[in-house]
Amino acid sequence: MVMERVSATRRFLQYGDRRKVASELKIGDTVERHLEDGDVILFNRQPSLHKMSIMAHRAKVLQWRTLRFNESVCKPYNADFDGDEMNLHLPQTEEARTEAIQLMGVTRNLCTPKNGEILVSATQDFLTCAPTWATRWTTPCILKPVELWSGKQVFSVMVRPNAACRIMLNVEVKERNYDKKANKMHMDEKDGYVCFINSDLVSGQLGKGTLADGTKAGLFSVLNAEYAPEEACNSMNRLAKLSARWIGTRGFSIGIEDVTPSPTLVIAKTKTVNAGYNKCNEAITAYKDGELQLAAGCNAEQTLEATCREHLNLIRNQAGDVCVNGLPWLHNSPLIMASCGSKGSTINISQMVACVGQQSYPVRITVLSTAMPRWWAGKRIAMALSTLSPHFDRDSKTPQAKVFPPSPSPS
Repeated sequence: MVMERVSATRRFLQYGDRRKVASELKIGDTVERHLEDGDVILFNRQPSLHKMSIMAHRAKVLQWRTLRFNESVCKPYNADFDGDEMNLHLPQTEEARTEAIQLMGVTRNLCTPKNGEILVSATQDFLTCAPTWATRWTTPCILKPVELWSGKQVFSVMVRPNAACRIMLNVEVKERNYDKKANKMHMDEKDGYVCFINSDLVSGQLGKGTLADGTKAGLFSVLNAEYAPEEACNSMNRLAKLSARWIGTRGFSIGIEDVTPSPTLVIAKTKTVNAGYNKCNEAITAYKDGELQLAAGCNAEQTLEATCREHLNLIRNQAGDVCVNGLPWLHNSPLIMASCGSKGSTINISQMVACVGQQSYPVRITVLSTAMPRWWAGKRIAMALSTLSPHFDRDSKTPQAKVFPPSPSPS
C-alpha cells in the first residue's frame, strides 16, 4: 500500500499497475510492505501476568493462518496449545525494533526476575527424546570399520558443535531417577547422575533436572551464566530441532501394551492390596471395640479415617514402586515420560497399571494442635457407596465402601 504525503490518499498495490505506481512515487510518500523473514515482532499471550508474557521474536513467514513458535518458549507465555489466542505486534520504526530486541528479546529474558532461575528451556517432547539417546547400552563409539556414534556424543555436540567452539562446560546434576540411597554417582544403576566434563557427556541420562526450568544447576542455566545467553539459546535450538526431527521420524505413543500389567505384577499387587485391607479391617475392628488408640487432637472416627487412608495410600505407592521396577525401561512410554520428567509421575503409572487408589478430598484442619499427624491432609467420602449400593452395609467404613478402586484405569 502506498500513502501519498501531500493528499494522504492510500493506494493498494494489490490492484492496478505497480510499475506505474512506482514511477509516480515522490519524496515523502510511504510504501508499506508485508511482513518478511527476520522482522522484529512482539508476541503476547493474555493475561499478561509478568514481563515475560510479551517478548520480541524474529519472524519466519510460513503458510496458513496460525502463529507458531518454538516449544521451549511456552513456559513464559503459559501456552499449552489448546486453542490459546495470542497477539502479534509489529514495531514500525527502527528505534522501536532496536529497543524491542534489546529489552524484550528472548535471549535477554531467559531467566525469571523472581529468583533468577531459567524459564525458557526444553519441555515435553524435547525432554522425552533425551533419555532414549543417552543410554548406556547403545552402540559404543567405534572408528573402524565404520564410524558409529553413541547418544551421549549427540549431547556433547549440542553443547560444543565444533573444535573452534571455546565452550568447556562442567556440570553435575542428579536426575529424578537417581538412587540417593545407594549414592553411587557415576556408577548409578539407573544412570541418573549427569556429568559433563569439558563439554563431553561422561555419564547420565538427561531429563528435567538438566534440561528443564526451575533449577540453577542445569545445562542451559550454566551456559547462560558462565558464557552468554546466545550460547544457551543456540544449544537449546539444536536440541529442539533434533528432537522434533527424531520424534517425528521414529514416533512416540502410548498403547494398551504399555499399561497392561504382567502376571507377576498382578500377583504382587493382589498381595499388597490384601495386606492393606487386612490392616484397615484390624483398625475398624479396634474402632468398633473401643480399643483404637486415638491420635493427638483427633477423636475415634477421625483417627480411624486417617489410619485407613494412610494404609490405602501406602498401597498405591507400593504398587507404583512395583510398576516402575517391573516395567521395561526404554520400551514403556509412560515410564519414559515419568522418568525424564516430561509428563506424569509414578503415581499416574500406578493408577493406569496397578490400582487407582483411595479417592479423598481435601479438608481444612480446624483443630489447632502441633501434634496433628501430617497424613491428616484429606478425608474419605463420608457416606460414599454405603447409601448408594446394596452391596455394602449402611455406614460401612471398609475400603470398598469408601471408594477404593483396586483395579487400574488405563484411560
